[in-house]
Amino acid sequence: MTRTWQISDVTDAAVARVAAARLATAFGVPPVERARLTASLGAQLRLCLTKGGTWRLALETGTVSRPAPQAAERVLHAVVTPSPEAAAAGQPPWRVTVPCPEADDVGAIADAGAVADDPVELAQALLGADEDTALVLERLTEQEGLVDFHREELQQTNQGVVALHAELDAAGRAQREAFAAERKARTEAEHARRRLTFLADASAVLTASLDHHEIVRRLPELLVPEYATGVDIWLFDQDGDRPGPAHAAAAVVAARTGRPQYAAAHPGGLPGVDDQPPSALAPDRPLLCIPLPTRQAPLGVVTLSPPGDRWDPDDAVMLVELTRRASIAIDHAQRYQHNRDIAETLQRALLTELPTPPGLALAARYLPATHGLNIGGDWYDAFRQPDGGVIAVVGDVTGHGLRAAVMMSQLRTALRAYAVDGGSPGQLLTRLHTFLHHLQPDLFATAVIARFHPDDPTVTWAAAGHPPPVLRTPDGGVRTLDAKPGAMLGIPMRQEIADHTVPMAPGSTLALYTDGLVERRARGIDPGIARLADALGSFGPAELDTDLEGSADGILRPMLSDSERDDDVCLLLCHLRGTG
Repeated sequence: MTRTWQISDVTDAAVARVAAARLATAFGVPPVERARLTASLGAQLRLCLTKGGTWRLALETGTVSRPAPQAAERVLHAVVTPSPEAAAAGQPPWRVTVPCPEADDVGAIADAGAVADDPVELAQALLGADEDTALVLERLTEQEGLVDFHREELQQTNQGVVALHAELDAAGRAQREAFAAERKARTEAEHARRRLTFLADASAVLTASLDHHEIVRRLPELLVPEYATGVDIWLFDQDGDRPGPAHAAAAVVAARTGRPQYAAAHPGGLPGVDDQPPSALAPDRPLLCIPLPTRQAPLGVVTLSPPGDRWDPDDAVMLVELTRRASIAIDHAQRYQHNRDIAETLQRALLTELPTPPGLALAARYLPATHGLNIGGDWYDAFRQPDGGVIAVVGDVTGHGLRAAVMMSQLRTALRAYAVDGGSPGQLLTRLHTFLHHLQPDLFATAVIARFHPDDPTVTWAAAGHPPPVLRTPDGGVRTLDAKPGAMLGIPMRQEIADHTVPMAPGSTLALYTDGLVERRARGIDPGIARLADALGSFGPAELDTDLEGSADGILRPMLSDSERDDDVCLLLCHLRGTG
């Protein structure tokens, strides 16, 4: 269906506009699209009237194909063709298309296209056309309400988003703070672990030595440079003198009060440490003066300078604890050295000056242990009996230190007393066994006794839990006198220790010794006895006859060169001089 109108003046334009609106309504064009069509057409018609001439408006229906399975869509085309003058000037036709359902009532559509020439009817038609505009405005009002509603919702949503962002920011800050606290806690735990590890390792180093000079030397090596740039250790002398002018005033206070002192321009705030003014000896750097405490009085003062501007409080606590442990180690080392010196002095004082009987040469060596308190138990002795015989003895008291040295002296005195009344080596050892068992039930001893007599070309010997004697004959042969010995002296049992007699020709040498000479922890005692036999057999007869003292040294050198001495060593050589 097609409708056309010629437009040359305002009335033609109004009639065409009204007709187009009524046809669009009849064809079922939606109100909004209808209003758009009417508005666009009215604007175009005003443009046509401005340019003048006769214009032609055509309305026709058609269809637009759609992809299957959709049905074709019905549309309404509006075309304004320019006047011949405008067309000649290059004015193109104006076109617009709006969708519309197919009208069922063709008559109604025809009536809709007719517009009376009566002005009243024209006005009514215009008013009817404006109803579409009113409907559009109503729809626009509804849309504006919806827009306002959605705007309010959007505003509320924005507020919610802002609040959510604020909550997320707060949660993020809390999470960052938690992470920071966790990192701080982990760092503090790592520092605490490092301090404890250092304290344990340093304590092991300090307590490994029993030489207090070595401990004093190692302490600065442990602390510099991580915990201090300088370490000064001052130990009080045996008379308990206190520091002189060369020591910082804070060190004097620490020595007198027994409390750590911190000397600096500003308070240190270190736990358990008193603050003092800066030291005149070092006014530009802080000093931490820590006493070396003991149960009686401080041993001295350790003065430290910090690796930076000042110490961390936890580091200061660790330094005070390390100094306390160092003080205990130094005190123990000094006590050990004092006891060792006393025991060694007593030991050497009780060792007898050897006799010089005719026909018999004696040479003895005593060496204390090089480390540990393993001194005070080994001893040797040689003396004459009333009948002209000579008793040679080597013994070893279990235990070490002063108590062992005192017990050794008592056994030595008791043996000499028993030997005055006579008796064989086995009888003497049996009496010593009874004496020790009743005198010191918790102490034991080993011993070997050999008896020589100028009128008898034999040697009688007896042993109680002791390494066997080694005999070298004049021809250079060496053998171990391994007859069964008695049990240790002092054990809770009754025993009679037997004598053993072997020939001893002139030029023979008998070696008595303690286990410190032949026993090594890694190899046992038998290889050591074999080495002693080899060393004794390596001398010529002339060497033993002319220089028994040198021969004793020649035995000790190869026997002790392979390791440090962790026990006392006694060696007694008894050489029967040759007749020539």
